[in-house]
Amino acid sequence: MTTTVNTERQARAIRLGPRSLLALALVSAVGVAGFGWPFLAPPTSTLNAHAQDAPWLFAGLLVLLVAVVAATISESGLGPKAVAMLGVLAATGAALRPIGAGTAGLEPMFFLMVLSGRVLGPGFGFVLGSVTMFASALLTGGVGPWLPFQMLAMGWFTMGAGLLPGAHRLRGRAELWLLAVYGFLAAFAYGTVMNMAGWPFMSALASNISFSPDAALPDNLARFLAYCLATSLGWDLGRALVTVALTLTLGSPLLKALRRATRRAAFEAPVTFADAPR
Repeated sequence: MTTTVNTERQARAIRLGPRSLLALALVSAVGVAGFGWPFLAPPTSTLNAHAQDAPWLFAGLLVLLVAVVAATISESGLGPKAVAMLGVLAATGAALRPIGAGTAGLEPMFFLMVLSGRVLGPGFGFVLGSVTMFASALLTGGVGPWLPFQMLAMGWFTMGAGLLPGAHRLRGRAELWLLAVYGFLAAFAYGTVMNMAGWPFMSALASNISFSPDAALPDNLARFLAYCLATSLGWDLGRALVTVALTLTLGSPLLKALRRATRRAAFEAPVTFADAPR
């Protein structure tokens, strides 16, 4: 009898079991509430009376929920090899973020998150995105009530790359363009989501683009759109273009390197037995 290892299918560093999916759904639901409460709460809601407390309350809750999700996903199979790869990628992403900090949204870490999520799957992607953002905040001194929102948004961003179709079949230029288009759109989505986290508390802004607790939903949506156009469009566009450019130029060798490392690590390669030739 000989032992053969089947590695035809792309390995996943973390498998999402029922508990992991439930925890991830829970933290995402709380995150949606934390980001979108200005649009979800009616004008007469008591939430508006405690608006200034919301960043700290949601921050504390999100930190706990992200920790629960990471622990639950770890129980689903985050072994030593996956931990090592998580550490290397998170450290690399954290080191890349300060390169373009404060310069028109030039943030090269986003393309690394897209490619890593693509190769290692949505479970690994969510943990990687959250951990990378946390590590980069420690590195740059960007720790504050906004950090849990950044961790959650980056977790969604990286997880989405792992959910794209054709993970086991699509290769070459077609895959690079798929990832580039996703990175372009997701870069804008990340910026928009993060705008939602801070927009309700910018009371010093002009009244026509700031959040109004007494305004109806369509009026606040128009104000939010004006706020995004006035404050973050250029930054988001820079992030999106850099992500596309790096994905198309460096994506192919990096995807190959990540897949080769994943195959050698054999995170969850099933072992099959076959009769030895006589």
